[in-house]
Amino acid sequence: MSFNTSSRQLSKTDEAPEDVPSQEVTPLDAPAPRDTVQTSEAETPEVSAPEAKAPEKEAPEAKAPEAEAPEAKAPEAEAPEAKAPEAPEAEAPEATTDPEAEAPEAKDPEPEAPEAEASQTETSQTEASETGTPETEGPEAEAPDADAPEGEVEAPEQAAAAPDPAVSDADTPTAPRPRRWRRVWGGWREKYPVAARVLAWTTTAVALAVVVVALLMPTQADKVRIAAFVRLPVEAIFGAALLIVLPRKPRIAVAAFAGLGLGALTVVNFLDIGFNEYLGRGFNVVLDWSLFSDAQGYLQDTFGKGGALGIAALAVTLVIAVLALTTLSVIRLGNLAARHTETATRTTLVLAIAWVTCAALGVQYAAGIPIASEHTMQALQFKAEQVQRTLQDEAEFAKIAKKDNFANTPPDQLLTGLRGKDMMITFIESYGRSAIEDPVMAPGVDATLTAENKKLTDAGFAAKSGWLTSATYGGSSWLGHSTFMSGLWISNQQRYRTVTAGERLTLPGAFKKTGAWDTVGVMPGVQKAWPEQNFYGIDKLYDSHKLGYKGPKFSWSTMPDQYALTAFERLVHSKKHDKPLMSTIILTSSHQPWAPIPELVPQDQVGDGSIYNAIEKAGKKPADIITDSTKSKQEYGKSIQYSVSSLINYLVKYGNKNTVLIFLGDHQPIARVSGNHASRDVPVSIVAKDPKVLDKIAAWNWTDGLQPKQDTPVWKMNAFRDRFLTAYGSTPAP
Repeated sequence: MSFNTSSRQLSKTDEAPEDVPSQEVTPLDAPAPRDTVQTSEAETPEVSAPEAKAPEKEAPEAKAPEAEAPEAKAPEAEAPEAKAPEAPEAEAPEATTDPEAEAPEAKDPEPEAPEAEASQTETSQTEASETGTPETEGPEAEAPDADAPEGEVEAPEQAAAAPDPAVSDADTPTAPRPRRWRRVWGGWREKYPVAARVLAWTTTAVALAVVVVALLMPTQADKVRIAAFVRLPVEAIFGAALLIVLPRKPRIAVAAFAGLGLGALTVVNFLDIGFNEYLGRGFNVVLDWSLFSDAQGYLQDTFGKGGALGIAALAVTLVIAVLALTTLSVIRLGNLAARHTETATRTTLVLAIAWVTCAALGVQYAAGIPIASEHTMQALQFKAEQVQRTLQDEAEFAKIAKKDNFANTPPDQLLTGLRGKDMMITFIESYGRSAIEDPVMAPGVDATLTAENKKLTDAGFAAKSGWLTSATYGGSSWLGHSTFMSGLWISNQQRYRTVTAGERLTLPGAFKKTGAWDTVGVMPGVQKAWPEQNFYGIDKLYDSHKLGYKGPKFSWSTMPDQYALTAFERLVHSKKHDKPLMSTIILTSSHQPWAPIPELVPQDQVGDGSIYNAIEKAGKKPADIITDSTKSKQEYGKSIQYSVSSLINYLVKYGNKNTVLIFLGDHQPIARVSGNHASRDVPVSIVAKDPKVLDKIAAWNWTDGLQPKQDTPVWKMNAFRDRFLTAYGSTPAP
C-alpha cells in the first residue's frame, strides 16, 4: 500500500532553509526534498513510538511532530506559525510519532520525508476512525519531551526505537485485549467495591470450609457432629506449606491434583457412610462396584423407573459437583497463600506448632475426637491396606475352598439319618436377631413366634432354635445363602465368584449326591438367568417367571410369600414323586423397604395372585416410611410376622410325619432398623414331627420352640454345614 495524498493542504512556510531538515509538514503540492524518495508502505520505514507494539493504523489519531512539540526550534531559524493543523483530539500515547522525527537534530544524514509522514499520519487517522480500534495505554509509548535541549542527541534510545524497515504494519503485533469477563468483572468491582470484597471473602470462607469438611468427614453417620470438624488436620498444614513455596504453574497443577484427590476421597467417604448405614461395613474399593447395579434395581422396584433414573442422575451430578468444588477450593486457597506469602507462612507455622503440641499432649474434644487430626492419612492408609488384604484374600481363599471334609464321602455314607424325609431349607429375607430383641419390633415378632409355635405343637410338630452369625449384613443375601450351604465364609463378592466357580459340596448338593432325593429350588427373587443352580446342585428351578404369578409386585418382592409357598405346593410338592424332595425356598416379602406388605388371605382364594391387587394398592408406599427409622422398624417387624406366619401355616396344612423344615434369616436388616453396631446374628430353627430328627441335635443345646434365648449358643454360619452333615450320619472324607 502506498501513501495516499490528502485533499487537506497544510500551511506553507518560506523561512526554513532548504538545506536543513524541517520539522514542519511540507505542503502536499511542494516538491519532495532531494534526498527523499517517495516509496510504498512496504519500503518506507514505519514511524512509531519507542517500544510501542501496536501498528500505526490502530492509533485513532497521530499528530504531526510539530503538534507534539510546538516549542521545538530549527537550528537556525524559528517557524512558530508553521504548525500542522491539529487533528481531532484523541489520546493514543503509544501511536505518537517517532522521537527521531521530533528531535531538533540539525545534522541528520537521512532526513525523513515530511510529506510522506503527514500523509501516513492522516491515513492512520482515517483507518483508525473506520476500524474503531480501542485505546491502549502505556507510559513507555509517550513521546519524549519537546523541550529537550536543541543540540542534545539521544542516539542510543533512538537507535533502539528505530523500526525495522523490513517489517510491515501487518507484521507488527498488537497489544492483547483483556478478556470480556475480566473487563466486566473489573468494571463491576470498581463500581461496587464493598460488594466485591464481601463476595471475595465469602468465596474464600466457603473454599476453606469445603477443604476442612472434606479432610475431616467421618465414615459413619453416627459420628457426624460439629466436634468432628473443629480440629486441626495435619494434611492441610502440609498442603499449605507446599503450595506456598511452589511457583505459579506447578502450584496450580499440584492444587488441582490435590483437589481432585480430595474430592474422590470425599465421594468414597459418602459411600462408606451409605454402606455402613445399609450393610454394616465400609465400601470396598476393589469388590463393591458390582453392587451398584443391584442398588439401581432396588431403587427401580422401590421408586419406579423414573424415580430410579432421577436418583441416579442426581448422584452423578453430586459426584461431579464435589470433584469440581474441592478442586476449585484448593486452587483458590493456594493462590491466596501465594499472594500473601508472609501472612500464609506465619499462619502455617503457628498451626503446625499447635498441631504438634496437641498431638504430643493428646488433647481431645471428647473421647475418640483428638484436636490434632490425621483422619485423611489414616483413611488413605486403611483403604490401601484394604486393597492389599483383598488381593491377598483372593489367593488364600482359593486354597481354602479346595479343602472339603466331605468332598470324597461315598454317597451311601451321606445323610443316612434323614433318608426318606421331605427336606425344606427356607430363608426368610432379613430375619435377624434384632427382630426378636429390639424393643420396637420384638413385642409383635415374639407374639407371632409364640402363636406359631403353638400351632406347630397342636399339629404334632416340635422345634429347636439357635443363633448363627451371618457373613453379611443389611443386604447381599446371596453371601448368606452360599455361606450357610457351602460351609465357607463368603463375606464378599470375590469369594462368592470363587466358590461358585468351583465344585464345593453344598447342602442341596449333598442330598443330590446320595441319589435318594430330587432337588428343587423355589426362588421368586430370581428374575434372570441364574448359573449358580448347578453349583448348588438344584435339579429343577422355579424362578419368578415359572411360578405363574399374575398379581402385583410388592416393592422389590416379586410376589407374596404365601403365594410362593402355595405355588410350590401346586407345582411340586403335591405331585407324585419316586423320591423325597430336597427343596430350597427363599421367601422375599420381608425385603426392604417393607412397604407395602402383603396380607394373609384364605388359602383357597390365593389363585393366580390377582387377589393381591387391592391389597397392594391399599398398602403403604415406600416413601411413607423409608426416611423414618421408627416407622421402618415397625413395618419391618410386621413383614417378619407375615413371612413366619405364611411358612408355619403352610407347614401345618401340607406337612406330614416325614417333613423336616430348616428355616433361618440370611442377615440382619439395615443398620437404620437393626441399630448401630448391632450383631450379625440371625435365628435358625429345625422343625419336625419325628422326634428322632431333633434328638440327633440334642447336643447342640438349642432352645426348644421357634424363639432362641439370649444365651443360646452362637455359631458362625459357615459351621452349620459340617455340623449338620455329621449329626445326620455323614462320614467325613477329605
